[in-house]
Amino acid sequence: MGGFLEKLKFIGRSGEDDYVEIDPGQFGDASGSSQIMLKMADLGKIEVMPEIKQEIYAGNIVLIDIGRIKRDKTTLDKAIAELKKTVEEVSGDIAGIGDDLVAVVPDGIKIDRENIVGDKD
Repeated sequence: MGGFLEKLKFIGRSGEDDYVEIDPGQFGDASGSSQIMLKMADLGKIEVMPEIKQEIYAGNIVLIDIGRIKRDKTTLDKAIAELKKTVEEVSGDIAGIGDDLVAVVPDGIKIDRENIVGDKD
């Protein structure tokens, strides 16, 4: 039993040989070259979808105003389906905000659908 207790004393102890120096520069530029940007888009016509999708693929947060396109239900449904497919491809998240905005966020960010304050109805 004494040998077992002696072994436990050494668990968790570390010597200088247990550490390795790491150069942070080997992991890329830490100055923010891969910043996530918040982009705004006005989806007035379906032809702008490639530009919006490009921003989503780039890993940016995109707020999309669908106010002008929602009058045409067929086009709106097509655009939302295309956005959902794109979000699924990048493992992101998508949610409507009010009647005229859609938020799209990249992988690693989730949209909380609960209000912090205000009506919870």
